[in-house]
Amino acid sequence: MSDDSFIREVDEELRTERFQDFWTKYGKLAIGVAVAIVLATAGYRFYEYYTAKQAAEAGDAFMAAVSLAQEGKQEEALGAFEKLEGQGSKSYQTLALMRGAAELAKSGQVDEAVKKFDAISGDTEAEENLRSIARIRAAMLLVDSGSVADVEARVSSLSAPGAAYRASAREALGLAHYKAGDLENAFKQFNSLVEDSETPQALAQRTRIILDLIASKGGPVRDQ
Repeated sequence: MSDDSFIREVDEELRTERFQDFWTKYGKLAIGVAVAIVLATAGYRFYEYYTAKQAAEAGDAFMAAVSLAQEGKQEEALGAFEKLEGQGSKSYQTLALMRGAAELAKSGQVDEAVKKFDAISGDTEAEENLRSIARIRAAMLLVDSGSVADVEARVSSLSAPGAAYRASAREALGLAHYKAGDLENAFKQFNSLVEDSETPQALAQRTRIILDLIASKGGPVRDQ
């Protein structure tokens, strides 16, 4: 046997002994780690499947509730939306609350509708755009059934320059002031809409009509 062969055999024996020592000390731990990885992977795959299945079921249920509403079956639709409020993904829960509130408002149950919209706007886990829309929807309902303070409490923060929903927020504030007979503040809100180049055209047209009404009642007149 050559010296090289002898050295290799000794080296292999040493490696085998080291491996056996390592396995004796850490074999169970290694098996546990391997099993944990397999279980974690399987659990994650199941979670993906489960959440996708839940989302699909919630989507189907939401569309079924919308169909009931479109068919004029309001009581059934409200029941379906209320059931969805506690099921499925957060997005569908919020959408169900939103649509349920709209159906309540349509049936004249304004106070209950406002409560649902307020629940959405106060939910920090809900999507921010939906929370903003909920504030505006509640404010619009409160133009007729609430006070200027009620409307301001919901949309003042949305009316700031550059805010995404400032046009709708300012319209709600302007209408609230107009209804309360405060032509000066109503004029300020509606005039800011006309001067804002990003105000949607349809809203700008409505705004000009209201500004004419304000002027006809002795309020401020917009510079042409």
